[in-house]
Amino acid sequence: MKDKPKYYSDFEAKKLICEIGRRIYNKNFVAANDGNISVKVGPNTIWTTPTGVSKGFMTPDMMVKMDLSGKVLSGKMKPSSEVKMHLRVYNENPEVNAVVHAHPPVATSFAIAGIDLDKPVSPEAVVILGTVPVAPYATPGTQEVPDSIAPYCKDYNAVLLANHGALTWGADLIQAYYRMESLEHYALMLMYSNNIINKTNELNCSQVSDLINIRESMGIKTGGMPPCEVKGNSPKRGEKEEMIESVVRKVTEEIVSKYLKN
Repeated sequence: MKDKPKYYSDFEAKKLICEIGRRIYNKNFVAANDGNISVKVGPNTIWTTPTGVSKGFMTPDMMVKMDLSGKVLSGKMKPSSEVKMHLRVYNENPEVNAVVHAHPPVATSFAIAGIDLDKPVSPEAVVILGTVPVAPYATPGTQEVPDSIAPYCKDYNAVLLANHGALTWGADLIQAYYRMESLEHYALMLMYSNNIINKTNELNCSQVSDLINIRESMGIKTGGMPPCEVKGNSPKRGEKEEMIESVVRKVTEEIVSKYLKN
């Protein structure tokens, strides 16, 4: 039997949202009024950030209380139109108790390029975050956005929003925020290794499997398994094609040589 989740009090939730807001603002994960944060305070109730306010300058009295159907319960300000994303995550995955949306520059660059973050290059990324797919493009603030992320809410810990930003979630607000930090750190490592150093040594399937076991021992069942190479002498990506071309070239040369001799 699963333990019942321990929810924050209203006071704790509003105060922690403001703290996380300052952190994502100071880390340049958001600019101006970008981003939004929410956290459950009951099985059907959340506190979320208001629209039109910088995440670095929020105060607890600005927060908006809502139920999971989207009804505003209390608060003097309006919620962000993007709270629809948060509500969809909660409704798709009851295990989630907090959601963070931001625009971390490097991770968002991968989202703009339409590139999944799924390379097994870091043990921490595999264990803490897992693979991060790119959801199809959707117009911000519309129903298209929650619909675009719905397929990823149960099996992953984060998703990139095409040409938009990133969304992370977790069992509590600290975990959801840490996953946003890990997401940007992971994207930064991939950018440096692929474009600056021009070399990436990926973990093999045996190594990744060990990390998945560690993740599951921590009680984390989500995140997916990144594509990997079986340990041994199997060809790397791209090498199979080169081998085929080499064989075809060799056979062609032999045929031409026999033909010329005749």
